[in-house]
Formats: sequence, C-alpha cells, structure tokens
Amino acid sequence: MDSQISPEPFIAQQHTNDKVHVLLAAATIKLPDIAEALCRNKNISVRILVTEPAEKFLVGQRSEEAVLDTLLQIDGVDAIYRDEDEWSPSWTRGGPVLHIELRKWAHILLVAPMSADTMAKMVNGIADNLLLSVIRAWDTTGVVDMGFKTQKPMIFAALDMDTCMYRHPVTQKQLKVLRDDWGWSESNPKGWVTVLPPMEKSLACGDIGTGSMMDWRDIVTIIQNYVAGSAQKP
Repeated sequence: MDSQISPEPFIAQQHTNDKVHVLLAAATIKLPDIAEALCRNKNISVRILVTEPAEKFLVGQRSEEAVLDTLLQIDGVDAIYRDEDEWSPSWTRGGPVLHIELRKWAHILLVAPMSADTMAKMVNGIADNLLLSVIRAWDTTGVVDMGFKTQKPMIFAALDMDTCMYRHPVTQKQLKVLRDDWGWSESNPKGWVTVLPPMEKSLACGDIGTGSMMDWRDIVTIIQNYVAGSAQKP
C-alpha cells in the first residue's frame, strides 16, 4: 500500500493489475462510506485525491467525520494524495509527474461533489491544484490511454452549492459545456463526462432547494454499473 508520505514517486506502470482503478476526489463527510462501499467490490482499486478545501471536511471534529489518513485502513484504498504531493519528492527532469501518472493509472475519475470553484476552473482550463491538473491532463480522445468505450469517463456529482448558486446563469453555462460539449451520450459517443444531477433537500446553509449532492449510495451504484458493464482490464 502506498501512502501520501511515501518517499518513492508514484509510477503508474508499477501498479497495474486486473482491477478497475477508481480515482476518487471527494469533499464530503461521506467519503469513508463511498470508499468503503466501492472497495467491497474486490475488482476495484481506489486512490483518493484530496484538495486543501476538501480536507477540511475530514478533520475528525465530529464523530461522523473521519480523520483522513484512517481511510488507508480500508482494504482496497491504495493511497491518498494531497496537493503538496505533486512535488514530493522533488521532481527532476525525466522523472514521473504525479498528475500524469494518476491519469495513466485511473480508469474512472469520480468527483463527489463537484464544487462551483472546480467546475468553473475546469471549464476554463485552469489547473492550479492536483485534481485540476489531472482533469486538464485527461486523455479526452481515448487515443493515449486504454479505458472505457473510447474515452475513460469522468463522473461528477453535481453540485456543492446553494440553490441560488446552482440557478446562477454562470453555473448553467458551465454545466452546458460539461453536458452538451463534453458529455457522453448516445448522440455524442466521443464525450467523456457524466454529470450526476443534484437533489433537492435542506442544504448546509439552511436553505431548502436544489444544490445538494446525489445520495452517496446512488453514486456508488452508478460506479458499480460502469465497472460491471464497461470495464476493461488495465
């Protein structure tokens, strides 16, 4: 098992197996539930990618909040990566680049939930953290990396915002890019993005409305269906 403090750089070719590789980026207290449920399928291997804001959800302040590093105890979770791991150990010319190696390793990228900040940046090609660098480096053509159908899927559970933010014209414009331009469908088989719709409930801000992430169990079921129906061996 790797860890984010491993002195050795991560090289995707050294970690190939007959499992489906899920790169999981999550900013939710349900991260342990998602990871554990995915790993019950012994055909799935998980690596967790945590941005700096996401880590604030996993600091163990309440009983239901997991301390992030304890997730390495889940059988099937192979590693956890933070933004600072991109350059640790120090990169040298010709050496592996973490966000490229993670892209090569992954068969599926799951972001749950996708924040307004992440969506805005990815749509505009900004790559200022490890997650966004992986997204920016994704093989959107299906030519370089072997994956699903013709492209390896990105699955985004929308969204982590209140109702007004969700209904904002900027949000809808960005969602249109993800769904209509980049989204996979029968009419657009070259797409690589699937956006899971949010649900209506009482939000963290106290409002009631649309903007909360889909139930984590439904997200796990969707990933399991991808694995069962579309997975190819690495």
